[in-house]
Formats: sequence, structure tokens, C-alpha cells
Amino acid sequence: MSDQEEVREYRMKELADAAGITVRTVRFYRERGLIPPPRKEGRIAWYDSHHLARLRTIAALLERGHTLNGIADLATAFESGRDVGEVLGLGEPTEETPVRLTPEELADHFEGEVTAENLATALELGYLATDGDDLVHISRRLLDVSAALVREGVPLAAVFEAGRQVRVHADALAELFATMLKTHAGATTPETLRPLAKSVVEAELSMALDRRLRKP
Repeated sequence: MSDQEEVREYRMKELADAAGITVRTVRFYRERGLIPPPRKEGRIAWYDSHHLARLRTIAALLERGHTLNGIADLATAFESGRDVGEVLGLGEPTEETPVRLTPEELADHFEGEVTAENLATALELGYLATDGDDLVHISRRLLDVSAALVREGVPLAAVFEAGRQVRVHADALAELFATMLKTHAGATTPETLRPLAKSVVEAELSMALDRRLRKP
């Protein structure tokens, strides 16, 4: 988005032209609640770059097979999500790399699985946060592995449920290692704790998978 678009306001006809749709379609989307109300100045309604971004997102999601009802549900879930600053602040310090995504890019990562229910779950778990007209995934690694699991045929809802259960065990493991080092190695820094704990967990998980896969 250019600097000119960022600061510009549009009348309805100008907005429709910029989005490549008709005024009637803009009015329809507004009545359905797919775009937020415009700013009113007397009898003139002013739209801005956020309305234009939303219209472009709607067009992209329609091209990907989403229905208007589904898009409306996604918009409701999107608007109820926590702000990116709140979510990213919960996990500091972190080794994870956040990823900025438009709603249509998220749909491309999880083809056919981006429903209002799944979006609401991702926002609830803190995997996703909102930032203006974009979404931010808190972890490149989690995004990539989740998309890989979905490509293998695992429903996204099942991926989230697994993630929810893994988080419970991961929190318990983190507490175990933190308590152990505080009790027996008080001078150990968090920078030392992280790789040691990860190595133990990775080795134990690898051996557990070996045992599971060897079962007839």
C-alpha cells in the first residue's frame, strides 16, 4: 500500500473504483456488515484505506471459494481477536519469528480449512493476533508445521487440539527444568537453560517415537 493510499479518504464511488467493484456492491457489503461503517461528515460518507483493504480481501477470499456468509463470520472472528502487541508481549523473551499475513495469504496456507471456528480457535490459543488489516502468526515454525500437517490430510481443528494438549505438557516441562536449575544451579542463566531443556525434550520425544513406531 502506497503512502498516498494510507492517508487518502474516498467517497463511495471512488472507493468502488479503487476496489474494482460497483457502488451497489460496496453498499451491499456495508449492509451485510462485511465492511465497517464509514466516517460521516454531514451527509457525506468517507471511507479510508482500511475499507479498501477489506474490499480487496473480500475479493481475494471469494476467488478462493469462500462464501459471503463465511467471510462475514471470518470478519467477526478477526475483529474479536487480541491485538498483536498483547499477544507477542506474553511470550518474551522468545526465539520464535512472527509472520505477518493477509487473510488471503492465511487462506493459501490452509486451503479449505480457514473457517470462522478455526480462526477463532487460533486467536484464542494466541497463535494468531490482529494488526490493523493483517494477521500475525506468533511462530514461523508453528505456521510451517501446521500447514504441513494440513497438507498431509490432518484437519486444522485436530492440529489445534494437539497443540492445546502439547502446550499443557510443554508448560509442565518448562516448569520442571526452571525449578530444577533454580534449586541446583542458581547461577545458571536463561540462555543456558533453553538449549539444555530443548535437547532433553527432543531426545526423549525421539526415543518415545521410536518405541511407538516399533509397536506392531
